[in-house]
Amino acid sequence: MKNVSDLKVNYDFFSAEKTEDILILNFKEKPLARVIDLRGKKVLFDYLDFVSTCDEIKVVLMTGSPVKMGYDEFIKFYHQIIQLEWNQDQIERLYNAINQFVLKIAEFNKSVIHADSGNIILLFMNISFAFDYSIIGDNTVFQNPNLQLGLVPKGGGIFFLSKMLGSRKTSEILFSEKDIDAQEALRLGIVNKVVPVNNLKEAALSIAQKFAKIPVQYSSGIKKLLNYNISDLKDYLEYENTILRRVIQSDNFKKSIGR
Repeated sequence: MKNVSDLKVNYDFFSAEKTEDILILNFKEKPLARVIDLRGKKVLFDYLDFVSTCDEIKVVLMTGSPVKMGYDEFIKFYHQIIQLEWNQDQIERLYNAINQFVLKIAEFNKSVIHADSGNIILLFMNISFAFDYSIIGDNTVFQNPNLQLGLVPKGGGIFFLSKMLGSRKTSEILFSEKDIDAQEALRLGIVNKVVPVNNLKEAALSIAQKFAKIPVQYSSGIKKLLNYNISDLKDYLEYENTILRRVIQSDNFKKSIGR
C-alpha cells in the first residue's frame, strides 16, 4: 500500500475507507478470533502502520463489531482453551495480540475515536480505554464474565480505570457482577458520549469531524504528553500476562472450569 487509494480495503474481519480527512474502520464479525491468527494480525497492523504515514488522514474512527463475543461465549472460549489443551504459545499469542493492539492505539500518531453499542464484555471495554474518545449507543451494556471465571481482565482495564476512577472505585466495579449500562458508564466517565443507537454512526462521524479541525501538531502533542509514561502501560500489560499465565496453568483453575 503506497497510495491514498489503497486506504479503501475490505478484508475478512475489517473494512475501511477514507471520508475527507477521516478514516472509518469497521470491524466485522468476532475480530478477536481473527487477530489471534498471525496473518490476520499482520494485515490489521500493517494497515494501521500505513494509515499512520498518510498526511491526508487526521482522524481514525473505529467502530466495534456488530457480532461480538458475548458473556457466555467468552466463558465457553476459556473452557475450550483448557479442554482442547491449548499450548502456551497459543495463549501467549492471544494475549500478546491484545497487548500490541492496545499499545498501537495508545501510541497512534493521530486521534483515534471508538464507537460501539450492544453488549460488550470487559475485554473490549478495556481496549476502548486506549482510544482518545469513546462514543456508545444507548443500548450499550458492559458485562464482566471474568469474575465468574476467576480471571483478571485482559486489555489494560485496571491500569486505565484506576487512573480515571481511583483504586477503590475500580475495585468496586470489578468485584461486582452488576452490569454497567450506557448512562452509568457516562456518569462514571468511562465513555465520553451516549447517543441513540440508531444515530451512532452519524454522531461518531460528527465527533471525528470536530477532531479533524484541531491542528495536528496540537492533538499529537497532547497525546504524547498524556502518554508520557507509556512504558508503564507496557509493563502493566506484561504483568497481566504473568498473572493470567499462572492462573491458567494452575490445577485449581482447570478444576474450577470443569476439566
